[in-house]
Amino acid sequence: SEAADLLGLMHYMEAMRLITVLELVAPTSDENVTVTDTEFNNVPVRLYLPRRAPGGLRRAMVYFHGGGWCLGDAGMKSYDHISRRISNELNAVVVSVNYRLAPQHRFPVPFEDVYSVTKFFLQSKVLSQYGVDPARVCVAGDSAGGNLAAAVAQQLLEDPEVKTKLKAQILLYPALQALDLDLPSYRDNDNKPLLPRSLMVRFWSEYFTSDPALREAMASNRHVPAEAGHLLQMVNWSRLLPAEMRRAHVYRGPAPGGAGLAHGCRGLLDPRAAPLLASDARLRRLPPAFILTCEHDVLRDDGVMYVERLRAAGVPVTHHHAKDAFHAAMMFVLWPLELAVGHRLLDTYVGWLKENL
Repeated sequence: SEAADLLGLMHYMEAMRLITVLELVAPTSDENVTVTDTEFNNVPVRLYLPRRAPGGLRRAMVYFHGGGWCLGDAGMKSYDHISRRISNELNAVVVSVNYRLAPQHRFPVPFEDVYSVTKFFLQSKVLSQYGVDPARVCVAGDSAGGNLAAAVAQQLLEDPEVKTKLKAQILLYPALQALDLDLPSYRDNDNKPLLPRSLMVRFWSEYFTSDPALREAMASNRHVPAEAGHLLQMVNWSRLLPAEMRRAHVYRGPAPGGAGLAHGCRGLLDPRAAPLLASDARLRRLPPAFILTCEHDVLRDDGVMYVERLRAAGVPVTHHHAKDAFHAAMMFVLWPLELAVGHRLLDTYVGWLKENL
């Protein structure tokens, strides 16, 4: 991808997207689940409908895939497998959203797409059409999709047109802020698979702007506009992380960046892109959460800090921290990239849903 980008053959993310294409599977129904590609509110979705008799109203999940807002697809093998399993085992309707991707569609377009689908699905006539219990609907997502799920859950609170309340939010190793990219987890996992710090910086910068100056500033953690200094308390890991994650790391907040950077990337300071920046008053109203974090992951501390802030706001949170896992480990559940840790995390996730959705 780097070579193709440098040679001008294709954009870095377009080259990376070839991985997505290789993983795509057609929407194929089986004896348990009917799978179709359709659209909700003009946004493509892959819809999973259980075939067995409902025995009452069904549960439902609106899911947002990961991939740094630039990659990924609901039709990738692993996502298809997981959605199919949840639909079958929980007798649930699963709406897996194919939102538009950066860099062609930068913030707030991916957020607007997933919000539009969620709002459409939560209408009583749509829930009724699919036999869904309005009291048992959740949003979920992994990585960048976890970011979108957290942002959607927050935004729904402010929307007077939405009467249905979410039962839960499920955030799997989510990216939740771009103000401080020098957290202990970024330091500890600078070059770990599958998400080195340099790639996460690239994802964040591509989400916001084509200006390479932002990426360069983010790489040195000098990208926060001076007027945003008051927001740093929301992501101050020296008070939000437990001692075992702070370890011997010394807190040094981000250095102020130039005012010009802020103009090109207002998303940095927008809770729709950085849910950790939401006020305590907003957090208090959120539904219960399941948050998965992995020890060997640059995004570990984003999730842990959100757990702390949600709990302080009185929101019930189940925090599952996998000390032996890396970013996106749950995707590794199919041959030839099959790992025991992937199956274990997926079983934990599905188990929580059975008990709490």
